[in-house]
Amino acid sequence: MRRLFANAGILLGGKGFNAVFSLGAMAVAARALGVEQFGILVLIHTFTQAIGEIAKFQSWQAVLRYGTPALVDGRVGDLQRLIRFTVLLDASAAVAGMVFSVALAWVLGPRFGWPAELLPAAALYVTSVLFMVTATPTGVLRLVDRFGVLSVQGTLGNLVRLLAGAAAWAWGGGIEWFLAAWYLATVVAGVYLIHAGWKELKVRGLLDGFRWRGGGLTRGFDGIWKFVFSTNLNATLELAFTHIGTLVVGWYLGPKDAALFRVARQVGEALAKPAKLLVPAIYPELARLSAAGEHKTMRDLALRSALLAGAGASLGLGLVWLAGEWLLGLVLGPDFIPAYPVMIWLVAAAVVGIWAFPLEPVLISSGEAGAALRARIWSSAVYLPVLFLAVQSYGLIGAGWARLFASVVVFAAFLLPVIRWFRGQALPATPPARAARDEGDGA
Repeated sequence: MRRLFANAGILLGGKGFNAVFSLGAMAVAARALGVEQFGILVLIHTFTQAIGEIAKFQSWQAVLRYGTPALVDGRVGDLQRLIRFTVLLDASAAVAGMVFSVALAWVLGPRFGWPAELLPAAALYVTSVLFMVTATPTGVLRLVDRFGVLSVQGTLGNLVRLLAGAAAWAWGGGIEWFLAAWYLATVVAGVYLIHAGWKELKVRGLLDGFRWRGGGLTRGFDGIWKFVFSTNLNATLELAFTHIGTLVVGWYLGPKDAALFRVARQVGEALAKPAKLLVPAIYPELARLSAAGEHKTMRDLALRSALLAGAGASLGLGLVWLAGEWLLGLVLGPDFIPAYPVMIWLVAAAVVGIWAFPLEPVLISSGEAGAALRARIWSSAVYLPVLFLAVQSYGLIGAGWARLFASVVVFAAFLLPVIRWFRGQALPATPPARAARDEGDGA
């Protein structure tokens, strides 16, 4: 618990600045462009993020899952093969995602309300997918407990987005200028992360004798192909609960409502941010405990962290309910106050998600990625039709209702297999690794 919250605290320290810079960048763009133009900017950016999430294989999870035992056992050669495999996977996914996103932008852009004269700029912007598929360096930094570097990377991107956006506003630039500013932020953050991950490996001597060429990339990593495809599909399905909501609202209701929905979702994400920071911090701990067979400690860690995060988020919901409308007007201007009703529902949905945050990491860290995938499949299958019907029938507020419903469904979908998995494990009063140490001490 101490290491978990220490790592999460490092990330939270950076994310405090990150939240300020992110909100500032959004406020600058919103005030400079107005609701309609800001909605178009948001839709282009969200579309690009969605393609990036679909393209990448979440290989950082493979780095943790298979790299942790290799690092602990000193098998540097195996770790290098794993990194070579995940880097090649990331590079292939990035190129494929870029080509796919450019082609799709020309086809779907008009349906999202993007003006014809803006399509070339939008098609150029979506090439930033190349710098979003950076899962391997993320995994490396988490593997070696360099969470501070990850914190700087997230803050750096939003700082550039804020400063470049402020310059565009000061010079009277339109939406094309903001697309350029946000593109620059993505490039800077992506390049910094790749450089930092590579530097950490080099400093620790983990690149000694490293070669890009060589066979047997997956030798000794049993089930790794199934694992990476499962985590990729799982992350793709998770889009239903993140970017897809904004895109659906933009598709049916237009850029203006998409802007209001995105602003409301931003507040929910800000409330959920501390818990989301616990997710990358808890993965290495759960991976170590699972490898050591300390299942009871895993269960206790998941339960205690959920209680702490959930209690704090519930208090945050009360604050948003009391002051949310006033804050929207203060930060973004009176044109964005209509986002308040849907914001309450989205924040409530985020709170439910925070209570559930340790469940998926437990399944993946214990090698039950298939169970996590099945939970995501059927919860997405339930949510998406509800989202489409709610938006068409009730408009913007319907999207909020559907999101809260989805959060409850996801909670149940992950809780049941987690309970089954723990019941299926032998949970001795003293974990095996600790019992061995005690026996050695007694001898």
